[in-house]
Order: sequence, then C-alpha cells, then structure tokens
Amino acid sequence: MSTEADMVDLVIANGILVTPDGMAPGAVAIDGGRILAIGTDDAMPQARRVIDAGGHHVIPGAIDVHVHFREPGFSHKETWASATAAAAIGGVTTVLDMPNTNPPTATAQAVTQKIALASSQALIDFGVYGYLGEDNIADLAPMARAGASAFKLYLGSDNPLVPCPNDGAVLDAMAEIAKLGLRLTVHAENTGILRWREARLRAAGRDDLEAHLEQHADIATVEAVSRIALFSEWTGCKVHIAHESCRHSLPLIADAKRRGVDLTAETCPHYLLLSTDDAERVGGNALRVKPPVRGAGHAGPLFDALSSGLIDMISTDHAPYLPDEKRQASIWRTAPGFPGVETSMRLMLTQVAQGRIGLPDYVRMACEAPARAFGLYPRKGSLLPGTDADIVLIDMAATSTIKAAELHSIGNVTPFEGMATTGAAVMTLVRGHVVMDAGRIVGEPGWGRPLAGRG
Repeated sequence: MSTEADMVDLVIANGILVTPDGMAPGAVAIDGGRILAIGTDDAMPQARRVIDAGGHHVIPGAIDVHVHFREPGFSHKETWASATAAAAIGGVTTVLDMPNTNPPTATAQAVTQKIALASSQALIDFGVYGYLGEDNIADLAPMARAGASAFKLYLGSDNPLVPCPNDGAVLDAMAEIAKLGLRLTVHAENTGILRWREARLRAAGRDDLEAHLEQHADIATVEAVSRIALFSEWTGCKVHIAHESCRHSLPLIADAKRRGVDLTAETCPHYLLLSTDDAERVGGNALRVKPPVRGAGHAGPLFDALSSGLIDMISTDHAPYLPDEKRQASIWRTAPGFPGVETSMRLMLTQVAQGRIGLPDYVRMACEAPARAFGLYPRKGSLLPGTDADIVLIDMAATSTIKAAELHSIGNVTPFEGMATTGAAVMTLVRGHVVMDAGRIVGEPGWGRPLAGRG
C-alpha cells in the first residue's frame, strides 16, 4: 500500500493521448510539475489527485510563437493578465511576445522589465522577443543574456517604435544572432514597396480595404522572403518567416529548405480560413491586418503547405484592438490586427472535425514544431517523461459559436464573429497546475514563468 510520500502529485487517467505519431488510450503521471510517466491507467502510480479525462483527447499545450500582449505601453488594448487568461481558455500554454511595445523591447533593460511585468500577471509560460534595429546591434548579446528567447526583424514596418533597419545593419545583426544561437523571426515584406504604394494610393484618394491589399502586393512579400532566405544562408542565422499569407512565397520557402537553409515558417487561421470575400461579413475595413488577408486563391495552397509541413506551424499574430480602432471609415486609420490565442485551437480543431487534417497533424503544427524551432523541445510541445507537464484536454464533440463579447481579451473584435466551431479545450495545465477548467480560469496570476534560463 502506497504512503503519502510514495504518491505522485497527479494522474490524468482515461484519456486518449495524442502525439504527431498517432493516438492511443493512456494516462499521464505528473510530479513536481513534470511528466513522470506515460502508459496505461493500471500502470500509473498512486496519486494525490486523479483527473478522469473521460475519454477526452490529451495533447501537449499549444505554443504560440507570435503574440502581441501589448504591455508595456498599451494596456488599454490588452494586459498580460487578460491575454494569458485568453490563452489558457484557448489551450495555449506557452507564448513568445513581440517587441513592438512602448518602450520597445530593444535593450537588456527593456527585456528585464518586460519579463518582470509579465511574471507578475501571467497564467502561462512565456518568452519575449528582442527587437533587431539599426542602432542596437551591440545590445543583441546583452538582450540574450537578460532572457530574450528570440529576436524580431521588421522588414516591412511603418511603426516608428520598431522601424525597418537597412540591409547592412540586418546582415551584421544576423551574423551576431547566429553566434548567439537564437532564431530571428521576420516580418517579411519590403518596406520600400509598402511606403511607395501607400503614398501613391493616398494621393489618389484611395482609403478602401482594396487599397490596403494593393499596398501589400504579393511581390512585397515574395521579395522579402527571398532576401531573408539569402541572408540566412550567407550568415548562418536561423530565421523564421512570420504570418505567411501569400501562396507565391511557398516555392521560395521550399527552395530555401532544399538548400539546407535553417528556415521555418508559420501561418495563421485568418489566412487559412478567410479571404477578401469575407470583408463585408467582418465589417469591411475591420478585416485589416498586416500582411493582409488576400484573395480566395491563397488560403487553399497555404492550408496544403501547413498540412504537408512546408509551413511548419500555426501561430496567431494575436494583436487586439478596441472596437473604435477597428471601425474606421478610412483603411489608413483602421488598426491592423485582431485577437487569436483564444480562438485558434477551436478553429483548427474544427478543421480536424471536418476531416481536413488529423489531430496528430494539429499537435505537430501547434505543439511540437514551434517547440523544435525555438529550442524548447522536448521540454515543451511533447508528452514525454521528464518534460514540463503542459497538457490540454480537448473535447472533440464540443460545439459553440465564436462571439467577441465572450472573449477574454480587452480588444475583442474578431473576424471570426459568428463562426461555428467543433472541438475545444476543456482543461489546461501549465507545469502540472490546472489553470483552466471547463471554460473558467482557476489558476493564479503569476504562475507563468519566463522561458529563458529554465531547463
């Protein structure tokens, strides 16, 4: 008979364990925040607490490598508390936060301050990006030492907080980042093309959604993907293509991978499931995001590329704005982006329910692939003994409708308003601690930990 001292903290029993390799009935034993054992129910040790999964699927927590949680500087749109609550509801257990805050995360001090701010509020684990700018190359190594998990380059930027550096600075910075061993995530658009086209369109009096699409022409993305792949090959810097939206980039990504370039790519649900045909339903200009949701000919090839693994992972580019910011008559005054961490899993599980992908495929693209790309595997993104017990129970029979009013983000305008979904997270654990149960937040702010420096 087991004594209290012999018991583990938790066993999740009667589940269907899902990995990229397949699915099988099983259970998970957890102790000290880590997975102790995987196996059949009767093989599990005695536990202080047993969670009956009730036949639900058990997957690793989703990892979103592209979020804008808005603090410091823009807490009226989102806070770490509101954003990580939304993430936990959505089955996301780890995020990487972008540097375009105020101040931008461009120095070691800014990295330290953001980690401290997030640590006091976060329900889930997190990393922060350091910004690659023209004047802060000497700050890259100090940012890494301070805890930056990766770096971000805005090749397409009209944001004065994070302007696009010149190519000479980019090459020097990439050589430095290669030495640090971290990955560089790239907003791959050509700033010169964007600026020229915007000026021309404004001069012509254009301020409609189609003008935004004309500004962000396919060639602006194709050129930038080609350039950054070449820079990666030249410098040895690992790169990650953010929010890929354009089917014409796919042959360039495939070619770079064939050449051995350490290049990964992501896309987002809004590029897979929406097109400009949805603009009227969404509210016209409210569909604005950078890069744009394009015409109907892009979503299918992007979905196929994600399914095949050419595009490595799903992210969200979670970027919440207030309703007034999203409902402007002029496209140039309409804020570009929308929340995503709470809805992404529901949307992708709906694709599973419809037979477009398998559940193991989803685990590959949402859990394992991002963990591998950003040096977190197997600690994150897996169901393996010795790893962090970041686990999500999902109910593939759960049906619901996405409603902005029910989302946990402060900026809650979503292009998926009214969309029916099948499949949802019903419990989220971060390092063995239940933070969401049956759609309710039950974890404590501050449970989330920074990724850097933790084994």
